[in-house]
Amino acid sequence: MTHATVASAKAALRLAVRNRRKALVAEHPEADWMAAELGIAAIDAKFGAGAGKVAALYRAMGSELDPTPLGELLAARGWALALPFCEDGHRMTFRRWTVGDTLARDAAGLPAPEPHAEILRPDLIISPLLAFDRQGARLGQGAGWYDRTLVDLRAVHDVWVVGLAYSGQEVARVPAEDHDQRLDAILTEAGYRLAEQD
Repeated sequence: MTHATVASAKAALRLAVRNRRKALVAEHPEADWMAAELGIAAIDAKFGAGAGKVAALYRAMGSELDPTPLGELLAARGWALALPFCEDGHRMTFRRWTVGDTLARDAAGLPAPEPHAEILRPDLIISPLLAFDRQGARLGQGAGWYDRTLVDLRAVHDVWVVGLAYSGQEVARVPAEDHDQRLDAILTEAGYRLAEQD
């Protein structure tokens, strides 16, 4: 598939899944806590004690599944928390955050820690998404912030990337290109599972 063909397929899928996700919010009002409780056992098993580890979350916007309950469970286990901070030039870092901290707007206009907050290097990234498939392909909003950041992080550091979503956001196949970064695992209100190998 050409770049233009993939881009067109992604745009069509984004529209369809945004509408689907809005309906899922009403169908699963406790999904954020259900996902947190299902995911924390898997994260504990992979990482062991959280002391000294960093988990990067995101601030839920619109109908995104909220990772705050998972963040609270991680913090109780000793994890430091961080949120994305988008800077000019499409560079994204992760800055220290505690649940309840005041947030500012970053270069992308999203709620983020204050610019002076400490930059942390995450061991675990909980990623938002619009759609996912069993192979760990992830469809985001289209700006490429996570893809570019994950390329840089994975070049120097082991980082485990978990997509957080409603189970109804799964599709048969996400259209993807070589530069699109895959998830290591997927967490939904229905459970946690590793991405399958092609």
